[in-house]
Amino acid sequence: MSRTAATSSKQRREAPGHQALSAYIEARFDEFSRSQKDVAQYIVDHLDEVAFQTAEELARRANTSSSTVVRFSQALGFEGFPELQASAREEYRRRVASGEEGGGSSSEPLFALDQNEFETAIVADHLNVEETARKVSRRDVEAAIDAIAESPRVLVVGTDQMAFFASYLRHLLMLLDIEAETVASPSQEALGRLSRIDEGSLVIGLGAGRPHPLVIRAMKLARHRKGGTIAITDATLSEVAKLAQVQLYYSSNSPAYVRSHTALLSLIQALAYGVYSRDTERYADRIKAFRLK
Repeated sequence: MSRTAATSSKQRREAPGHQALSAYIEARFDEFSRSQKDVAQYIVDHLDEVAFQTAEELARRANTSSSTVVRFSQALGFEGFPELQASAREEYRRRVASGEEGGGSSSEPLFALDQNEFETAIVADHLNVEETARKVSRRDVEAAIDAIAESPRVLVVGTDQMAFFASYLRHLLMLLDIEAETVASPSQEALGRLSRIDEGSLVIGLGAGRPHPLVIRAMKLARHRKGGTIAITDATLSEVAKLAQVQLYYSSNSPAYVRSHTALLSLIQALAYGVYSRDTERYADRIKAFRLK
């Protein structure tokens, strides 16, 4: 017991005091394991983001596990990640005050460092959109836009919370005079739409977390009948993504009790705008009439 306490005390004494966290990490960089070096490098390069992220978010961005983040924090002499994050916030605050961070309002943090729940949720949404933009492939986006623009019939499949986004995507495509339908439940009418899938159909499957069996069924049916498939999901290894010819990932991290769908909404609107931009003259009259209503 006394030996453990002595070790813990020694670690705390070696933890950064007046020394900046990033400088302390750089000085000890060679001591870390390979996975810990991933965490260390990310913290040094993205101190402003670490000040607001959870351990899970940091782990995902550093391509490691949350347990590695915790062990890394303890290796630095902190009791856990919250203490490391407090040190990151303190350094970030000093950088902003000295002018090292942010040369203008666009680089300033969205809110004060002592965020309330409302502000924390908005910051998470901001980061979700940013991560989605970073991870999405231009090639995949172009392929998705081509498929939507060229398909004679689009079927958007999304159940439960995804039903709203399926309906909204359909609405955006209908404004462009693209034939689009939705499947949001295993009703007789919806199943009838699935039965009409053929090689000229494009099925867009929306997923959040574990996909609904109906979405998987639609994707499998489209593949079997040689139709096109697009997956829009927050899990790149989900079965929906594996069944799709084109996969579009969106980030859905949230401190709240539900997933964040801000990035999904942004992605859907951007896809529709991409289709519109392919032939603005063709769609101009329809969009103008819509705006006048």
